[in-house]
Amino acid sequence: MQKTKLATVALAVSASLLAGGVQAAAFNLNEHSASGLGRAFAGEAAIADNAAVLARNPAAMTRFERAEISVAATYVAPNVDLQGNGDALGGLVSSSSLDASNVAPSATIPAFYYIQPINAQWAVGLGLFSNFGLSTEYDENYVAGALGGKTELTTYNINPNVAYKLNDQWSLGAGISAIYADASLVRRAGALAYLNPALSTDTAIVDLKGDTWAWNWNAGVLYEYNAANRFGLSYRSGTTLKLEGEYSGSSTAFNKVPGKLDLELPAIAEFSGYHLLNPQWALHYSVQWTDWSVLKELRATSDQCSGDCFQKDLEFHDSWRYAIGASWYLDPQWTLRAGLALDRQAAYHVISIPDTERLWYSLGASYQVNEDLSLDLGVAYLQGDDTQLQESIATGVDVNYRTSASAWLTSLQMNYRF
Repeated sequence: MQKTKLATVALAVSASLLAGGVQAAAFNLNEHSASGLGRAFAGEAAIADNAAVLARNPAAMTRFERAEISVAATYVAPNVDLQGNGDALGGLVSSSSLDASNVAPSATIPAFYYIQPINAQWAVGLGLFSNFGLSTEYDENYVAGALGGKTELTTYNINPNVAYKLNDQWSLGAGISAIYADASLVRRAGALAYLNPALSTDTAIVDLKGDTWAWNWNAGVLYEYNAANRFGLSYRSGTTLKLEGEYSGSSTAFNKVPGKLDLELPAIAEFSGYHLLNPQWALHYSVQWTDWSVLKELRATSDQCSGDCFQKDLEFHDSWRYAIGASWYLDPQWTLRAGLALDRQAAYHVISIPDTERLWYSLGASYQVNEDLSLDLGVAYLQGDDTQLQESIATGVDVNYRTSASAWLTSLQMNYRF
């Protein structure tokens, strides 16, 4: 269990990048519901059409008159490719040997929500979902394995909430989250083996695995101007994963030693609006801010390392996400949705973090099976910008890449009212 912590560390930061580059800025996950995916998550803090609103704004629980559960699963199929460009590794290898395709494996993101009204003013709820995660994997003999090996991060939020309706227009909500994180980080020698005969290309020069727990809080406000227009504002605090565990690497002659590392998870704020234009059409939008600038570096320390065990500067900056969508209430059974979103880049490009600006194109539908049961489907295509990056594997030994990233997201959801 000691091993648990440092892993989450390096993983969360190094790995943070790749998966994030496809799904959201850095390693943030927006995939909380199928209904939200169908509108590119536009208006999520204000719409409250099912219990999944818990992931974005707890104040909206006061809109529910009956208990409701929502269960969702989102399948993410990313396509992240890297192409060597120009001189590679000081001439040690050809640029084509740096090529890598499909380095971000597919994944399924589950979510569960339950809202229970207590009376006309109070409601409680529980959300189980993820805000951060990623997975990237290169071949074990990849020449740049010291920069990109295997990186996985999974987090789960256990998020109880309470909401109070002040009057017909204002509602407040708040909650706390227990965050479980499981991580794995492997880096291999790759071309470094050409400089050190004691190594082979698949030698694991860094191998970390572990898990840990952390806490944060969230709060929200819902303002209902009238029956057709409402606004939501929500905030989820950042938190620090205080990782203590085992570290092994070249700085310890590959021996495992106790190590420490603090990993900052950013705060997230969102403003949303929902406007019912007429009985059949509604417009909704969101602006989301993520405090990625809290991530300055990845630094592992130990009393048994001379200096830092591991250190990597991280050039993160705050990012913004803009989304707009529309809902068409076709008839009492069917609702159709569409949305567009722009995710701004949060991280400077490195091989394990090809973060780019992304455009979302989303479509979705809901079918009301009966008075109590409804089903949602959402599909989105994410297109990331092609970009150039350069990273040093050793002093004077650089890696030059051209990267491309895209992804298909498909989500299914069931909602049931008691």
